[in-house]
Amino acid sequence: MNDKLPLSQDYLNGFISKVGLDDLGKATIREIVGLINQISEDSGVPFMRMEMGVPGLKPSEIGTNAEIEALKQGVASDYPMVDGVKTLKEEASKFIKNFMNIDIKPEACIPTVGSMQGGYACFMMCANLDKKKDTALFIDPGFPVQKQQFRVLNQKYENFDVYNYRGEKLSAKLESYLKKGNINSIIYSNPNNPTWICFTEEELQIIGKLANKYDVIIIEDLAYFGMDFRQDLSKPGQPPYQPSVTKYTDNYILLISSSKAFSYAGQRLSITAISDKLYHRKYPLLKERFGADKFGYTFVLRIIYSLSSGASHSAQYALAAMFKAANEGRFNFVDSVKEYGERAKIMKKIFLDAGFKIVYDKDIDKTLADGFYFTISYPGMTGNELLTELIRYGISAITLENTGSEHTEGLRACVSQIGLEKMDELNSRIEAFKNDHN
Repeated sequence: MNDKLPLSQDYLNGFISKVGLDDLGKATIREIVGLINQISEDSGVPFMRMEMGVPGLKPSEIGTNAEIEALKQGVASDYPMVDGVKTLKEEASKFIKNFMNIDIKPEACIPTVGSMQGGYACFMMCANLDKKKDTALFIDPGFPVQKQQFRVLNQKYENFDVYNYRGEKLSAKLESYLKKGNINSIIYSNPNNPTWICFTEEELQIIGKLANKYDVIIIEDLAYFGMDFRQDLSKPGQPPYQPSVTKYTDNYILLISSSKAFSYAGQRLSITAISDKLYHRKYPLLKERFGADKFGYTFVLRIIYSLSSGASHSAQYALAAMFKAANEGRFNFVDSVKEYGERAKIMKKIFLDAGFKIVYDKDIDKTLADGFYFTISYPGMTGNELLTELIRYGISAITLENTGSEHTEGLRACVSQIGLEKMDELNSRIEAFKNDHN
């Protein structure tokens, strides 16, 4: 272990005070990133960084070569069409068909500046469809920044931790919110950030049926598309397919990111795919608010146009090339990210051997998959206390409190920045933590 560790509590407190964080448990991901950057630079300690989901694998040359070629052809000097490059839209539509077995026309596949922008635009849209429906519902735990987006938009949301409401219990819990008549949308990620739970077909059917009954829109965040490594979701046109609510309702929007499954985070590109029925649906309130009544038209030419006037031109060609290669069976994008599962398996063992617990450990009655995230706690410590202590040992994470979880004693651990070559050092630091806290 680094001989400067553990850092003293006074030393750490000085930095916490300097950056103005009153409560680490409520700090945003980027605030934790900034704090750890400062401590690492000042102390010279290289941290084991688990706080941010930065892809830790190289992007496919299929994508980078296509983007380089697009740049050589001069696309950097041209504004892209707001609704996206034709070849990307077509390949996105084929990708959804091949890996989800769902039909969405190319026109309804819209490139956005990452799923962050896609989500932001969706949240704005859904709040302006029905004056009575002014609130969104998060099935938590979830991605903390989405709630920050709601605060920026000054929009209402409700949320609940799904931990105790899996399976058939989910129906009554969801309906307890929906029957009030104020919910416009339901938001969740699958696989889930931060817990890595995956909804079952029964649960997805429940969500879809209730979406139909109460006419709410499902915003399904597929940032980790195909990354439930317990089953092989990598074969185009062959089951099993990426699980989705789309089999049970037409009231859906999919956020398909290039950041994790395609390791293309730096170019900030994703696809927001809107069901064909919803894309062409008319809402009088949209006309009143934005000057156009069709959902898809308003999304593209009123919202996305206003937010960014389109997404990176050259990056669209990169994602189009990766989609095309995946569609044709030339690029197994799932195999390219399976190392995350290997890392998670090793890291979980390191923490469990040192007395830690996995907070979210089951998908109802099945062992949780090893993937991009997992959750940990340590007996007798709150999430805030555990995070503070781990930072002293050169290990960073975020608290579950910040994700809508009721398990405030836990942390989210991301495996992406802990390569296999760092596992011995991580083990050494956790062993030191264990010895000091017995």
